[in-house]
Amino acid sequence: MEEKKNPNVHTDSDAPDVEHDLKGQSIINKNVLWAMGAGLVPFPIIDMAAASAIQLKMINELSKLYGIEFSKHRAKNIIAPLLGGLGTGFLGMSTVSLLKPVPVVGAIATVAGMPLMAGATTYALGKVFLVHFASGGTFLDLDPEKVRGYFMQQLEEGKKVAANLKKTATT
Repeated sequence: MEEKKNPNVHTDSDAPDVEHDLKGQSIINKNVLWAMGAGLVPFPIIDMAAASAIQLKMINELSKLYGIEFSKHRAKNIIAPLLGGLGTGFLGMSTVSLLKPVPVVGAIATVAGMPLMAGATTYALGKVFLVHFASGGTFLDLDPEKVRGYFMQQLEEGKKVAANLKKTATT
């Protein structure tokens, strides 16, 4: 089944579609906040499931913005190798989630680690899909191996964004 692309998204010029980029960034920022909130859920594993659901919702919103038919299955097949490639970072997120029931340590993990990691990974995934869709790509031609370097760069940026959002929210 061929995916639908919106022919109105790109012009023949090399100029980026600023309106779509701004709307896309707004979608990402909103979902980073939601994912950070999900990271505060006090129940292990449920927090990660909630963050994953938010990430899929964000990718769906981005695909609609760019007129691309959403495929939950394809999205998961792209997300899994990117997050799996985090190794200790993603395992650290799982560990933080599992520590939540432990007195004192769990509270620290809940407030510090999980929201930031959930926000950072959501930001990085959003940026990967935004750039790919903005360049005319679809779910069919997004190769996780080819975007891994960009994903890792955006993950580092996402950590800063999430930390700044957290600071803003607490002041």
